[in-house]
Amino acid sequence: MKKTIAMSVMLALVPAMQAAAQQGDPAAGKAKVEEVCAACHGANGVSVSDNIPNLAAQRSAYIESQLRAFRDGARKAPNATSTIATMAAIANQLSQADIVNVAAYFASLPGPATGAKSAQLPNVAKTNLKFPEDYKATFTKYHTINFPATKQVRYYLANKVALEAARAGKPLPNGSYLLAEVYAAKLDADQKPVMGADGFFVADKPLLFTAMAREAGWGKDIPAMLRNEDWNYAVFSLDKQHRPINHAECLACHVPLNNVSYTFTLKQLSGAK
Repeated sequence: MKKTIAMSVMLALVPAMQAAAQQGDPAAGKAKVEEVCAACHGANGVSVSDNIPNLAAQRSAYIESQLRAFRDGARKAPNATSTIATMAAIANQLSQADIVNVAAYFASLPGPATGAKSAQLPNVAKTNLKFPEDYKATFTKYHTINFPATKQVRYYLANKVALEAARAGKPLPNGSYLLAEVYAAKLDADQKPVMGADGFFVADKPLLFTAMAREAGWGKDIPAMLRNEDWNYAVFSLDKQHRPINHAECLACHVPLNNVSYTFTLKQLSGAK
């Protein structure tokens, strides 16, 4: 009888024990947030831009479920550069304890004031890239991609260092520089992109440049979970000035590509003529 009562008490305590085990450690969660999550969601749960959700005061169970969904693939990315793909890259590096602790920390914070934003972390707000003034004479065009959603076409170019390494089947070394010219596609009377004979949109108005390059030491100050070895990223306006971007998003997007030199186009680069 006593054993039966004791067993009943223990069984009754199981849900409470499980709940306690899932409460998490806000202090440990804060350390993990400051390491990587703060780059987008802010150290205090207030995000750095309008297109990134605030997490301060969000229910811990909701944050846990979303992080697990990103990690386990329940939330599937429509393409490799989507926000879901970016979050999956980060969530895949979190342990179950990390997830619970991060959720506990964000849940412990007060809700943000309307319109509040966090400053970007200094180590991901900067970039070491300079615009390659001589690229038209020294870079090789190796790929073209249509972007139907934005009605754009992009031309990809690489410098000699990157091109020779890729052709030799080697990882892209320091000194590599990849540049993309971004154009608005020419539109027909129905506002649809005009397709050229080569299967690519006909370029119309130039919009901007995107770039990635690497040199020794460029990655040393970037959080480990975001680091792409020594790669840095940049967006340049047509007058060759830096456009402000959150480089954490670029870094997180490319993190899963460590086996192909952190690039989406290494295959095309290796086959360039």
